[in-house]
Amino acid sequence: MKKNIFLYLFLFTALICLYLFVSSNKMVEMNTAKITKLQSEIDVLKDSVQRSNVKVMDMQYFSLENNDDALAYYEHLDINNPAAYITNKLLETNEQKGDNPLIPYEGMENDFKINKIKILNHKWILADFSDGKYWGELLIKYELKDDLGVDFTLVDHLLYTRSN
Repeated sequence: MKKNIFLYLFLFTALICLYLFVSSNKMVEMNTAKITKLQSEIDVLKDSVQRSNVKVMDMQYFSLENNDDALAYYEHLDINNPAAYITNKLLETNEQKGDNPLIPYEGMENDFKINKIKILNHKWILADFSDGKYWGELLIKYELKDDLGVDFTLVDHLLYTRSN
Protein backbone atom coordinates (compact mmCIF):
# COMPACT_ATOMS: atom_id res chain seq x y z
CA MET A 1 0.00 0.00 0.00
CA LYS A 2 2.84 2.31 0.91
CA LYS A 3 4.46 1.50 -2.41
CA ASN A 4 1.27 2.49 -4.31
CA ILE A 5 1.04 5.83 -2.50
CA PHE A 6 4.58 6.69 -3.56
CA LEU A 7 3.73 5.60 -7.13
CA TYR A 8 0.59 7.77 -7.21
CA LEU A 9 2.50 10.65 -5.64
CA PHE A 10 5.25 10.28 -8.23
CA LEU A 11 2.70 10.18 -11.12
CA PHE A 12 0.81 13.18 -9.72
CA THR A 13 4.07 15.14 -9.38
CA ALA A 14 5.13 14.13 -12.87
CA LEU A 15 1.78 15.35 -14.28
CA ILE A 16 2.15 18.68 -12.45
CA CYS A 17 5.70 19.08 -13.78
CA LEU A 18 4.51 18.25 -17.32
CA TYR A 19 1.69 20.81 -17.00
CA LEU A 20 4.08 23.50 -15.71
CA PHE A 21 6.59 22.77 -18.46
CA VAL A 22 3.95 23.02 -21.24
CA SER A 23 2.30 26.15 -19.80
CA SER A 24 5.67 27.84 -19.24
CA ASN A 25 6.56 27.27 -22.90
CA LYS A 26 3.27 28.89 -23.90
CA MET A 27 3.97 31.77 -21.51
CA VAL A 28 7.44 32.22 -22.96
CA GLU A 29 5.97 32.31 -26.48
CA MET A 30 3.31 34.84 -25.40
CA ASN A 31 5.87 36.98 -23.58
CA THR A 32 8.22 36.83 -26.56
CA ALA A 33 5.38 38.00 -28.80
CA LYS A 34 4.57 40.83 -26.37
CA ILE A 35 8.23 41.84 -26.16
CA THR A 36 8.51 41.89 -29.95
CA LYS A 37 5.36 44.02 -30.21
CA LEU A 38 6.59 46.41 -27.52
CA GLN A 39 10.00 46.71 -29.19
CA SER A 40 8.34 47.64 -32.48
CA GLU A 41 6.22 50.23 -30.63
CA ILE A 42 9.36 51.61 -28.99
CA ASP A 43 10.99 51.96 -32.41
CA VAL A 44 7.94 53.83 -33.71
CA LEU A 45 7.94 56.09 -30.65
CA LYS A 46 11.68 56.76 -30.99
CA ASP A 47 11.11 57.79 -34.61
CA SER A 48 8.24 60.01 -33.50
CA VAL A 49 10.37 61.65 -30.81
CA GLN A 50 13.16 62.20 -33.32
CA ARG A 51 10.74 63.83 -35.79
CA SER A 52 9.37 65.99 -32.98
CA ASN A 53 12.87 67.07 -31.99
CA VAL A 54 13.60 68.05 -35.58
CA LYS A 55 10.36 70.07 -35.71
CA VAL A 56 11.21 71.80 -32.43
CA MET A 57 14.68 72.66 -33.71
CA ASP A 58 13.14 74.06 -36.90
CA MET A 59 10.68 76.14 -34.88
CA GLN A 60 13.44 77.43 -32.63
CA TYR A 61 15.63 78.50 -35.54
CA PHE A 62 14.18 82.02 -35.47
CA SER A 63 14.50 82.61 -31.75
CA LEU A 64 16.60 85.01 -29.73
CA GLU A 65 17.46 82.30 -27.20
CA ASN A 66 19.15 80.17 -29.88
CA ASN A 67 20.81 82.96 -31.83
CA ASP A 68 24.29 83.59 -30.41
CA ASP A 69 24.97 86.42 -32.85
CA ALA A 70 21.85 88.29 -31.71
CA LEU A 71 22.57 87.59 -28.03
CA ALA A 72 26.03 89.12 -28.48
CA TYR A 73 24.32 92.52 -28.74
CA TYR A 74 23.26 92.20 -25.09
CA GLU A 75 26.46 90.82 -23.53
CA HIS A 76 27.42 94.23 -22.12
CA LEU A 77 24.10 94.49 -20.25
CA ASP A 78 23.55 92.80 -16.91
CA ILE A 79 20.56 90.68 -18.02
CA ASN A 80 20.43 86.92 -17.50
CA ASN A 81 17.62 86.30 -19.99
CA PRO A 82 17.13 89.14 -22.51
CA ALA A 83 14.19 87.41 -24.21
CA ALA A 84 12.22 87.18 -20.96
CA TYR A 85 13.07 90.79 -20.11
CA ILE A 86 11.89 92.07 -23.49
CA THR A 87 8.75 89.90 -23.32
CA ASN A 88 7.90 91.34 -19.90
CA LYS A 89 8.44 94.88 -21.16
CA LEU A 90 6.14 94.23 -24.13
CA LEU A 91 3.48 92.69 -21.89
CA GLU A 92 3.63 95.79 -19.69
CA THR A 93 2.04 97.68 -22.58
CA ASN A 94 -1.08 95.55 -21.98
CA GLU A 95 -1.48 97.01 -18.48
CA GLN A 96 -2.73 100.34 -19.79
CA LYS A 97 -6.46 100.86 -19.72
CA GLY A 98 -8.09 100.33 -23.09
CA ASP A 99 -6.48 98.90 -26.18
CA ASN A 100 -2.77 98.21 -26.30
CA PRO A 101 -1.05 101.31 -27.78
CA LEU A 102 0.96 99.18 -30.25
CA ILE A 103 -2.20 97.73 -31.82
CA PRO A 104 -3.60 100.10 -34.47
CA TYR A 105 -7.16 98.74 -34.18
CA GLU A 106 -9.93 99.40 -31.70
CA GLY A 107 -11.27 96.30 -29.96
CA MET A 108 -14.73 95.29 -31.12
CA GLU A 109 -15.74 92.86 -28.36
CA ASN A 110 -13.21 93.95 -25.68
CA ASP A 111 -9.89 95.74 -25.66
CA PHE A 112 -7.18 94.38 -27.94
CA LYS A 113 -4.31 92.95 -25.90
CA ILE A 114 -1.12 91.14 -26.88
CA ASN A 115 -1.28 87.41 -26.13
CA LYS A 116 1.69 85.55 -27.60
CA ILE A 117 5.14 86.87 -28.30
CA LYS A 118 7.96 85.42 -30.39
CA ILE A 119 11.25 87.30 -30.22
CA LEU A 120 12.99 86.55 -33.49
CA ASN A 121 16.35 88.24 -32.92
CA HIS A 122 17.86 91.41 -31.48
CA LYS A 123 15.54 93.65 -33.55
CA TRP A 124 12.21 91.99 -34.38
CA ILE A 125 9.24 90.54 -32.55
CA LEU A 126 6.16 88.72 -33.83
CA ALA A 127 3.13 89.15 -31.58
CA ASP A 128 -0.42 87.86 -31.58
CA PHE A 129 -3.27 90.01 -30.26
CA SER A 130 -6.94 89.44 -29.62
CA ASP A 131 -10.05 90.92 -28.06
CA GLY A 132 -11.56 87.51 -27.36
CA LYS A 133 -13.35 87.21 -30.69
CA TYR A 134 -11.16 88.94 -33.26
CA TRP A 135 -7.43 88.47 -33.55
CA GLY A 136 -4.42 89.57 -35.53
CA GLU A 137 -0.66 89.71 -35.62
CA LEU A 138 2.00 92.40 -35.32
CA LEU A 139 5.55 92.76 -36.56
CA ILE A 140 7.35 94.97 -34.06
CA LYS A 141 10.82 96.43 -34.21
CA TYR A 142 12.41 96.97 -30.82
CA GLU A 143 15.54 98.45 -29.36
CA LEU A 144 16.94 97.51 -25.95
CA LYS A 145 18.90 100.47 -24.71
CA ASP A 146 21.89 100.54 -22.37
CA ASP A 147 19.69 101.95 -19.57
CA LEU A 148 17.48 98.80 -20.00
CA GLY A 149 14.67 100.81 -21.55
CA VAL A 150 12.94 99.24 -24.52
CA ASP A 151 11.49 101.17 -27.47
CA PHE A 152 8.85 99.37 -29.53
CA THR A 153 7.96 100.46 -33.07
CA LEU A 154 5.16 98.87 -35.05
CA VAL A 155 6.44 97.79 -38.48
CA ASP A 156 3.38 96.00 -39.85
CA HIS A 157 0.07 94.59 -38.66
CA LEU A 158 -2.73 92.33 -39.78
CA LEU A 159 -6.27 91.76 -38.50
CA TYR A 160 -7.95 88.52 -39.52
CA THR A 161 -11.50 88.67 -40.79
CA ARG A 162 -14.08 86.22 -39.54
CA SER A 163 -15.79 84.21 -42.23
CA ASN A 164 -19.20 82.93 -41.17
